[in-house]
Amino acid sequence: MIKFVETKLLKIGYEESGPANGRPLLLIHGWPDSYHTWDKLLPSLHQAGFHTYAVSLRGFGPTQFLNKQTPRTGSFSALAQDILDFTDKLGLAQFAVIGHDWGARTAYTLSCLKGTKKISHEVVLSVGWGDAGRLSLKQTQNYWYHWYMATNMGEKLVREQTYEFTRYIWNIWNPGFTISDQVFNEAAIAFTNPDWASVTLHSYRVRWGFAEPDPAYADIDNRIKAAPEIDVPTLLIHGASDSCNDPSTSEGTENLFTNRFKRILLPNVGHFPQRQEPEKVAEAAINWLNS
Repeated sequence: MIKFVETKLLKIGYEESGPANGRPLLLIHGWPDSYHTWDKLLPSLHQAGFHTYAVSLRGFGPTQFLNKQTPRTGSFSALAQDILDFTDKLGLAQFAVIGHDWGARTAYTLSCLKGTKKISHEVVLSVGWGDAGRLSLKQTQNYWYHWYMATNMGEKLVREQTYEFTRYIWNIWNPGFTISDQVFNEAAIAFTNPDWASVTLHSYRVRWGFAEPDPAYADIDNRIKAAPEIDVPTLLIHGASDSCNDPSTSEGTENLFTNRFKRILLPNVGHFPQRQEPEKVAEAAINWLNS
């Protein structure tokens, strides 16, 4: 059942489950996906004693902006602030995080900002920290959709062919692994949010200088640039066959982590490890969160 928390900007939809007195664990989905991405992990997480909060990001699913005038910012500083506002409303003094794709980047940003005072552990899937400045030619090819969305034709595709575009993305990001229409359609409901396209377009355009940053998050942006090191114990899980973020993008980042850091590469796994190998992801995550 979907619950809601109202922050200063959003009415955030989330699914809460697990043992009532369990350790709080935030689950943050990626793009293009929904909180259903965690469904196969939940039984194992709950059995391990975690009380989970599967959040729906701004622009996705049931989450709504409270004011029509609020910029539909898609930067990770904005998403991280949303999560902080969310946890403050719930009264969570400290919590662990599992994040995939956009959720992983949001988790990194949270950890960089707040450290272990707020985040006890993080498990990040399919994304390295600080990878944007290290693009190989192969990764440049992988990111074609980033720059296509900077064009008028790309915007038209995002707004008018949402289903076809995102389904194609899922297909090419998971070589050798077929995701059924039923599973995709369950996630794609989240993309019918009226703000999904605007948040998506701003997120990808602002990363490469094709859109203006939101000045409301300038302080967070500046703090991350000045001190990108993370002191939260971090487990990175990456699929060896990921054709969205090539595994090379998460290599050699150990110097950005001042606490324990471990990287696991899953053979023959694409961009959605939590969907393709939920048992392996759950086991590795639980071991890390309990360490």
